[in-house]
Amino acid sequence: MRLTRYTDYAMRVLLYLGRQPNRLCSIAEIAQAYAISQNHLMKIVNDLVNAGYLESVRGRNGGIRLARSAEEINVGALIRHTEDDFDLVECGSCLIAPACGLTSVLDEALQAFLNILDGYSLADVLARRGDFAHLLNPTSGHQATTSHASQGQS
Repeated sequence: MRLTRYTDYAMRVLLYLGRQPNRLCSIAEIAQAYAISQNHLMKIVNDLVNAGYLESVRGRNGGIRLARSAEEINVGALIRHTEDDFDLVECGSCLIAPACGLTSVLDEALQAFLNILDGYSLADVLARRGDFAHLLNPTSGHQATTSHASQGQS
């Protein structure tokens, strides 16, 4: 199973914001940190705001943040929201599709995949490998001020 870039970027936005839940962040900041297109992120952020994953604050000091706690954001639900097509193979034009047993096996595998993701929240994902601020694009300028090292923690 391969997830789309859209889903990848949506998860990156949530991970970035989940690291610093008490701060408004800009789309430009996130795009720069990950070295990805700001225009592409704008579309994704708009979708995540409309879906209730993010909150957008307008104005000069505005930005985006998680609309709910990281513990309340389910990874499986997010993946279902961001992915348009879960067909693992295109069976529509296949001659044996009506009698093929592979379709049900693949459907079962997909359900198992999604069931695993349903067992994790954004908080779980954030906690699995520790802080990643030092891995973000060093030209973004923000990660140095939010990393544990700069706060005197180890």
